[in-house]
Amino acid sequence: MPRFGGFYHDARLPFFSNWGQLELGGMTEEQRVLAIDIGGTFTDLVLLDCRTGRQSVAKVPTTYPDPSDAVLNGIDSLPDFRDAGAVQRVIHGTTLVTNTLIERKGARTGLITTAGFRDALEIGREGRYDIYDLRLELPEPLVERRLRFGALERMNVRGEVLQCLDESSIREACSTFIEEEVEAVAICFLHAYANPEHERQAARIVGKAMPGVTVSVSHQVSPELREYDRTSTTVANAYVQPLARRYLAGLSRGLEAKGIAAPLHIMLSNGGVCSAETAAAFPVRLVESGPSGGALSAAYWGGRSSLRDVLAFDMGGTTAKAVLGNDGVFPVTTESEVARVYRFKRGSGLPLLVPVLDMIEIGAGGGSIARLNEMGLPAVGPESAGSVPGPACYGNGGSTPTVTDADLVLGMLNPGYFLGGKMALDLDRASSAVHRLSKRLGTGIDRMAWGIHRMVNENMANAARVHAAERGIDIRGYAMVATGGAGPVHACGVAERLGIGTVIVPPTAGVSSAFGLMLAPISFDFARSYVARLEALNYARLNTLFEAMETEGAGVLREAGVAPSQMRIERTADMRYVGQGHEIRIPIPGGRIGPDSMDEIREGFDTEYIRKFTRTCEGVEIESVHWRVRMSGPKPDIGDPELPASTGGDAVKGVRPVLFDAETGPEPAPVFDRYRIDPGFRATGPAIVEEAESTAVVPHGWSFAVEACGSLLLTRVEGLG
Repeated sequence: MPRFGGFYHDARLPFFSNWGQLELGGMTEEQRVLAIDIGGTFTDLVLLDCRTGRQSVAKVPTTYPDPSDAVLNGIDSLPDFRDAGAVQRVIHGTTLVTNTLIERKGARTGLITTAGFRDALEIGREGRYDIYDLRLELPEPLVERRLRFGALERMNVRGEVLQCLDESSIREACSTFIEEEVEAVAICFLHAYANPEHERQAARIVGKAMPGVTVSVSHQVSPELREYDRTSTTVANAYVQPLARRYLAGLSRGLEAKGIAAPLHIMLSNGGVCSAETAAAFPVRLVESGPSGGALSAAYWGGRSSLRDVLAFDMGGTTAKAVLGNDGVFPVTTESEVARVYRFKRGSGLPLLVPVLDMIEIGAGGGSIARLNEMGLPAVGPESAGSVPGPACYGNGGSTPTVTDADLVLGMLNPGYFLGGKMALDLDRASSAVHRLSKRLGTGIDRMAWGIHRMVNENMANAARVHAAERGIDIRGYAMVATGGAGPVHACGVAERLGIGTVIVPPTAGVSSAFGLMLAPISFDFARSYVARLEALNYARLNTLFEAMETEGAGVLREAGVAPSQMRIERTADMRYVGQGHEIRIPIPGGRIGPDSMDEIREGFDTEYIRKFTRTCEGVEIESVHWRVRMSGPKPDIGDPELPASTGGDAVKGVRPVLFDAETGPEPAPVFDRYRIDPGFRATGPAIVEEAESTAVVPHGWSFAVEACGSLLLTRVEGLG
C-alpha cells in the first residue's frame, strides 16, 4: 500500500476502501454519517442520522495553510455532534486539488522522462486551439524546463526493451532535485503503460536518493496511450501530492483525536470512494471530488422534484461547476482539462487522463477577484481571495473586489445574516473595494458591481452552453439545480442566458456538495488497452480482458462489503474510425463477446456517432482503443432527510433595496425567511429568500414556490424574453 512519504504502490493492486462489516444496501439503525466538503473559501459539514432523518449542518471558513483545522472546528460547531463513537461513516470531498492547479500553488516538482522527450510537456499536441488568435497562450507547464530531465532508456509500443535504463542518469537528476529543493518527482517514460519496469526501477532509485519526497509514476497514475496527456496527468498528480498528503494525514489524526473511529473515505472524481491512503497517493483522482458530491446532490433533489434531466450548477467561494445529467445519471469521461488559459476554449488547459464526471469548471466563485485585464477590460478570476484574506467585506485584510463584494453592494446579500448571522459582512469595505476598481474604469459603484455580477453569469452560461454544444445537447430542455453558497444568488441570471425556465434550490443548498457525498456508491473503474479493428478482434483475448477486470472488480466490491447479488457491471469501449485521432465511448454487451456481438457493437457505435456528429462514415472500418469496466455497488440508502421545522411567524422578514438592473437602479424587494415558508407557498419576484448557508435571488420575471420535499422551485414567467 502507498505510504504518506515517498511511496511505491503496486499498480496491480486495486484502489478500494475497506468498509468493514458495513452493508451499503441498507444502513444500520444507529448509523450516523458525517460528510465533509472542503472548498477554497468555506468548509461544509453535514451530520445525518439515517434512522431519524435528522441532519445538522455547519459552514466555516477554510483555514490555511492547514485546511484540516477548519474541518475540526466545523465538527465542534455541529449542533447535534455529541457522541463521536456513533459516527460510522466519514466521507470527504474537496476542491483543494482543483483550486491548487488553477491557482498554481502546488509543490516544487521535478520530471524524469525518456531522453529526448523532456519538452513533450511544453510542446503538447502542437495544435492551436484557436488558429485565428495571434496572441494565443498555451498553459504553462507545472514543471519548469530546468527541472525536467531525460533518462537514457527506451521501450517500444509493445513493451519490448530497446535500451536498458541507465541508472546513473536517474541519480544525476536526483542530485539536481536535491539542490533545487524539489518536493515531488514525476516519472513518465515512453510506452510505460505497456511495460512499467523502467519506471519501477527509477522510482526505487529516487526513493532511496530522496527519502520523504513524493514520487508519482505514470503506469500507476494513468496507464493509457497518448504521451503528452499521460505526462501531464502524472505531473499534476506530483504537483498536488505533498499538499494532499499533509492535509489527509493531519485530518486523519484530528478525527482520531476527537474520538471518531470510523475510517476516513475520500470522494473520487468519478463519484466513487477510496481510502485516505490511496487518495494521498493519487490526489489527481480528486480533481473533481467536491463537485462530484454536488452533482449527486443535484440528481437526488431533481428526482425529488420529478425532474430527471438536470443541469447541476454548483458555485462556491472559489470555483463554479456545471454538469449535465440525464435520467439521474451523469456521464464519466477520461478526457478532461483543468486550469484553462481561456476558460471556454477546449485545448487551452492541462489535460488529465483520469475518470471524472463530465463537467465544466472555471475559476469563478464568490471569492473570485474582479480586476482589469491587460487590455484594460474588466475580468473576474481565476484568482481567488480564498477565506484568508477573503473578500474585502470579510474584514480580514482583503482589499481587492470580489464577486461576493459586488453581490453585497447590489443588496443581494444581507451583511447581518451571512452564515446565519455568525459572520458579519462589512458593506463599507466592499463598497470601497468596488469603488477603487470603478474609478479605474471610469464608472459608478453600482454599475461596476452590476457588471461584475453579470460577467460571472455570462461566463458560467457561456461555459455551460459550450459544454452542452460539444455533446450535442439542447440545454433548454433541462432544469437547473443550484447549489453552493453563491449558486442560488446567480442561478436565475445564468438560467436566463441559457434559455432554462426552471431552477431548483434544495434545502441547505449551501452545503449540498457535502450532502451529496453521502449518496455516493462504491464504484471502481478498470481499463485495458487493446487496439484492433473490429473485423480483426481476437475474441479470446478480449473476453480474457473483461473476465480479468470483472473478477478484480468483484473482489474489490466484496472487500468493501457489497454482496455479489448487489454488484452492477457496466462495460464500455473507446472506439473510432480508422485514421481518427480520438474516440467515442459506447456501451458493450455483457456475457462473452463473439461474432454474434458485432452487430450490437456496431449499432452502438453508429448511434453514438450520429448523436454527436449527425452522420456516419460509410465504408470506413471501426477500431477499438480501450476497453473499460465499471463495477459498482448499490446507492447508499440514507432515507428521507428531515426538513427544517418551520419557526412560525411572518415569512417576510423585511424589505431592502436591491439592484436588479443597472439602468433602473435599486428597488425595494421583500426578503423571505426560508425557515418560515411552508410547502405550498407561492410568490413572484423580485424577492430574496434567505437561509443560513445561502441566499436565493428571485429577479423580475420569476416566481418561486416551496415544494413538499422542501426545495424552492423557481419558474420563469412564460413569454418574457
